[in-house]
Order: sequence, then C-alpha cells, then structure tokens
Amino acid sequence: MEIIVAAAGCSVLVSILLKYLKAKGFDVLQMIAWNYLSASLLCLYWFKTDITRVSWQHTAWWLILTLAVLLPSIFLCLAKSLQYAGILKSEIAQRLSVILTLLAAYVLFNEAFSQLKLIGVVLGVIAIMVIILGQVTEKGSKSLDLKSALFLFLVWAGYAAIDILLKYSSSLGLQFAVTLNLTFIAAFILSIAYLAITQPNWQPKNIFTGLILGALNFANIALYVKAHMIFKDSPAIVFAGMNILVVVLGVLSGVVLFKERLKAYTWIGVICAIVAVLCLAKAMM
Repeated sequence: MEIIVAAAGCSVLVSILLKYLKAKGFDVLQMIAWNYLSASLLCLYWFKTDITRVSWQHTAWWLILTLAVLLPSIFLCLAKSLQYAGILKSEIAQRLSVILTLLAAYVLFNEAFSQLKLIGVVLGVIAIMVIILGQVTEKGSKSLDLKSALFLFLVWAGYAAIDILLKYSSSLGLQFAVTLNLTFIAAFILSIAYLAITQPNWQPKNIFTGLILGALNFANIALYVKAHMIFKDSPAIVFAGMNILVVVLGVLSGVVLFKERLKAYTWIGVICAIVAVLCLAKAMM
C-alpha cells in the first residue's frame, strides 16, 4: 500500500511545487520544458526502453507529436488552474478526467458498461460540473472566476484526451513505455525550440526546478504502474487508492499550505468525486 501512497504523494507534490514556485516568481514555461528532460531520461532508465529499434515507417508519429504538443500545453493549463482555482479543485479535475476516458472507451473501443460504472460516471460528471459551475458563480472578480472555470475544464478535458490517445496508441501495437519515452523526448525538443524563440534568456533556477518536477512527474507514473504490477489481481485497489488519496491530499495541502476555503459546492464536489471513484473501483472487481 505504501507504493500507492508514494504515487499519490508525488502527484500532489507536483501541484504544490508548481503553485508555490509560480508565486515565488519562477518561470512556469521554462520549468515545464526542462521537466521533460529528466522525465525522458528516467523513463529510458526505469522501463529499459530501446528507442533505437523504433521503426520510422511503422510508428504513428502524428500521434507522438500530438501527445508531445498536448502534454506541455495541459501542464501549463494545470499551472494556471492551480493559480486561479487552487490545488483541491485542480486535483479533482485532473483525477476525474477518467470519466471522459471511460466514456471514450465505451464509444470508441466498445468496452462494457455496467450499471455501477454508469453510476460512477454520472457522479463524476456531477462532481466536476458542480466545481466548475460553482467557480463561475463564485463572488469576486468575474473575469477571474471565468478564467479559473475555463482552466479547470481544460485540465479535465486535456488529461482525458492524453489518456485516450495513449490507450489508442496501445491499440496500434505501440508499447506504453516506448510511446511515453518518445512523447517525453518530443515534448522536450518542441518546448525547448519554443523557448529558444520566445525566451532566449534561461535561468538556472528554472532549469533545476524543472528537472525536479520531471522526476516527481515520472515517479508518479512509474509508481502507479508498479502498483498495478504488484496488485495485478486487484486493479480496483490501485485505482481507488490512488484517486481518493490524491483528492484527500489535495484537500489537506490546499487548506493547510495555501489556506484555500472549502465552500459548500466544493464539499459536494469532493464527496461526489470520492463516491464516483469507489463505484468505478467496485465495477472493476
């Protein structure tokens, strides 16, 4: 169980660092770009991927490049969501992207949809809609409220799009680790090329913290995969444990570290999110 806790902790630590470092004047774009260098190197080491054997003709490069553009773009949206909406709501939006992934699996990949899974999906949609709509109607600057709601939605939809494309890559015969490694490398090259044009003056502090973010980002993925290998006969435990822990840790870090306020609609969203995850996990048994 410790490995699931560690995976969830790494996920929330990424959000904590992004929010804290942004407030301290660190450049988010530069950090996101350099995070893919350490993530790609760690992916190469951890999964022992041999990218030299990748077929140039038979690899879906359009898919790799699409993911390479989506990853840093959605990472940036996450940073904006953390800034405007806070850690708690951003983590829920990120975790509940699984709802859209499940709907896509049903429509595109013809996966079975039980009654319990349907309840989980409905509750998940209610949770995310409550949080996004609650953010829009929250008192304060109207433009700020709309911005936070928009970035919450982009995080929700964006992470789902990434999951769907990764699932689709598997259906094309590409190994998960190879796809991930190629995507990280491509994301790093594209991000650095963009920065070279728009921000030629790079700061060492942004490079260093970016590498740390990449290590945490990859650790989250690696530990989650490892947990599924350990609990290969009980995927529901990993799924439920990971998602619920991230939501709970998001609540604690938001309230304790950043003094975020839990309003009535936020509590409704949290409760619906946890129940949705439990229903989906039960449906996996």
